[in-house]
Amino acid sequence: MIIRNLPAIIPLLFLAAALLIPLINLLKKNSAFSIAVFVSLLASVVSGYGLYYVDTNETIRYSFGGWQPPIGIEYVYDRLAAFVALVINVISLIVITHSLKAVKEELSDREMPYYAITMLLLCGLNGIVLTGDIFNLYVFVEISSLAGYALIAVGEERSPFAAFRYLLIGTIGASLYLLGVGFLFIMTGTLNMINLAQILPSINETPTVIVAVTLMVSGIGIKTAIFPMHGWLPDSYTYAPSTTSALIAPIGTKVGAYVLFRLLFFIFGIDYFSRILPVGDLIAFFASAGIIFGSIMAIAQKELKRMLAYSSVAQIGYIALGIGLANPLGFIGAVLHVLNHAFMKACLFLIAANLRINEGHSDISKFDIKLGKKYPWTFAAFTIAALSMIGLPPMAGFFSKWYLVLATIDSKAWFYLGVILLSSLLNAVYFFRILERIYMKKYSSDEIKEEVVFAGNPNKYEGGLSLLIPVVLLAAGIIVLGLFNASIVSLINRMIS
Repeated sequence: MIIRNLPAIIPLLFLAAALLIPLINLLKKNSAFSIAVFVSLLASVVSGYGLYYVDTNETIRYSFGGWQPPIGIEYVYDRLAAFVALVINVISLIVITHSLKAVKEELSDREMPYYAITMLLLCGLNGIVLTGDIFNLYVFVEISSLAGYALIAVGEERSPFAAFRYLLIGTIGASLYLLGVGFLFIMTGTLNMINLAQILPSINETPTVIVAVTLMVSGIGIKTAIFPMHGWLPDSYTYAPSTTSALIAPIGTKVGAYVLFRLLFFIFGIDYFSRILPVGDLIAFFASAGIIFGSIMAIAQKELKRMLAYSSVAQIGYIALGIGLANPLGFIGAVLHVLNHAFMKACLFLIAANLRINEGHSDISKFDIKLGKKYPWTFAAFTIAALSMIGLPPMAGFFSKWYLVLATIDSKAWFYLGVILLSSLLNAVYFFRILERIYMKKYSSDEIKEEVVFAGNPNKYEGGLSLLIPVVLLAAGIIVLGLFNASIVSLINRMIS
């Protein structure tokens, strides 16, 4: 019986946590962190079991209040939804586990509301993934967006401005999506994704449907930060609190990519976007521009978090390129990169957080070999994540790029193949300049003596196990995902079979 309710359980867990954290905190101070970790762990376990169940049995459909679609709201737990939900919840568990010291350092008097709003964010992100109703999806987009604005606004001095700009741009995106939903409802009389997929083939060439699709894809494109609709992202990731950046960067925009997966591959279908409305071609073109733009801008940055923010623009471009190519290999590469990038970017942003906590900065110009000696495990994890971002085997990032390369060859899209290869070289430039500083930049004899003192107590200078273990786990996960990529690709194949 519980398994039939699983699609509703996961969002409700986070919603209950968001409501209970303030109440329990009145009775027991400093309980917010423990509740957030426990709920995230429970959601991860439930998500893991849910993925196993739907992969070996059947898709789970849950109708709220017993009202069947098209009247009622249906939640659908299929392989794709289960896969993305598991990614969201595992990454959030690791980031929240890491957050105890970071939140105390940056938000000492606002821990309770911070964790409550984080639970609300995760409720919204899971709801987007699990709902089978395009209007209910809009509701969860707004829940997650409002929570995201708040989590960003409590960061550095410039974070309120970054959050306000995100709010303005995000509101435009949500409004465009909602207008598209309204047009589709007028034409079909339903908001249920499965019903829409059945009805649309007979009317998908009508002007109203074409306008609806254009509006919806544009709106979600803004939420996903596909170039040139990425303007809100760099400042938001840079000035947000460390935990917020490490949480939103790996999973926030990936949920927007999930919505595009649903629209293009499952509701309207690949044939529609390749034959009737060339949305796929536009997405691929803008994605390739974003890949190059983000990579070049990342090279120009002197601050690690800002470099990673522009890198995210490029990495989102890889996912969007796989979507835009609109073939099975592109789908595999895009979904695989959602997983791989979540691990890689969470690892890198947590390392930036560790440096800010321990050193008071993440300024690349101040990196040198002394820092590498001071934090050997931290920068070993950084090296693994960086090599994976560049796309070197056997790291996870290589395999998602490999399938994107195969997708471009399959479509004879040689321009996009060149973009992927060029971007990998640009990735190498901005990551190897850091690795060069960490492992090769010389320092004076006085600094060498100081380094011996640091080496005598590495645990102290790496910030302790609460900061180090999540980073090492993510780095190990990058290697494991690379080694077992064949099994993951097999699962992704079953999503579209």
